[in-house]
Amino acid sequence: MFDYFLPDEQATLTVGASLAAAIQQPGIVIFLLGPLGAGKTTFSRGFLRGLGYQGKVKSPTYTLVEPYQAGFHKVYHFDFYRLNDPEELIHIGIQDYFSSTTICLIEWPDKGSGFLPLPDIICRLEVANSGRQLQLGPGSLLGEGVLDRFVALYLRV
Repeated sequence: MFDYFLPDEQATLTVGASLAAAIQQPGIVIFLLGPLGAGKTTFSRGFLRGLGYQGKVKSPTYTLVEPYQAGFHKVYHFDFYRLNDPEELIHIGIQDYFSSTTICLIEWPDKGSGFLPLPDIICRLEVANSGRQLQLGPGSLLGEGVLDRFVALYLRV
């Protein structure tokens, strides 16, 4: 588990971009945990910028999923905050989003319990004083490799 204090929004964007830079292949699932306003969407925006995406990044709170093409990467950003029943995910074809060619960022994954794959990386953001506390942990061997590269990249920044 890696633990970092992020003093401002720019630090959250930077750490998201650094995590993206550490990914060498698609097929990654990242769970984003934390309360409302903790910075999950800001982190996702930084992540997408780190992959080279230059367009607008919006919260998928009402749409459930926002697709992005970031260079060679197909990224799906999910937000299940407003999901009432995890079985609703069947109706959006949730299983079709997860493959060896996609990267999936999932806010509020607990609301999709039973219909989501296990995460490769678990990202927890909490409000801490005037900034955010970030914890990153692996959920798979693939996630461990990404986090090892992330630490090397992030500590260089």
